[in-house]
Amino acid sequence: MHPETPYEITTLTGRPQPIPRPVMLPDEIPPGVGWVTLPGGARTLAYTPQPATPAPQPVAARPVPTWAKTTALLAPTIGGGIAAAGIGLSYAAPGLIAMSHALWATVALIAAGAIALPLLLGAYRRAGRGSAQITQNITATGLFGRASGTINHR
Repeated sequence: MHPETPYEITTLTGRPQPIPRPVMLPDEIPPGVGWVTLPGGARTLAYTPQPATPAPQPVAARPVPTWAKTTALLAPTIGGGIAAAGIGLSYAAPGLIAMSHALWATVALIAAGAIALPLLLGAYRRAGRGSAQITQNITATGLFGRASGTINHR
């Protein structure tokens, strides 16, 4: 008996013959099946493990850039500063409102003084003396002659 087959075929010669294996063309072999050599030396078709697709290599971690670290550290600092400024303004709001009223009052006083001062000075001058009258006589002889004149205050 042949070690590869459990059956024997007896021919007219009397020698046992193995069962002939059907020959398959390479394109007839389904995917996942291939020729395998067994430990006894026999070759047979068997399911073969498909080569697993290699897992994608993990991307090496890159170090965080310095500018990103700086920005990440500055963001809460700036936000906290803005929040503190807002809180400070909310506490200072009544004083700021009072100060703005005082500034407007000062502006109104300056404007009133700028208008009233010339009026008061003019009224004082008119009340202290009578109306002033100035007469000026200017004479000149010739086209390029020297001019002379007199001023009379009355």
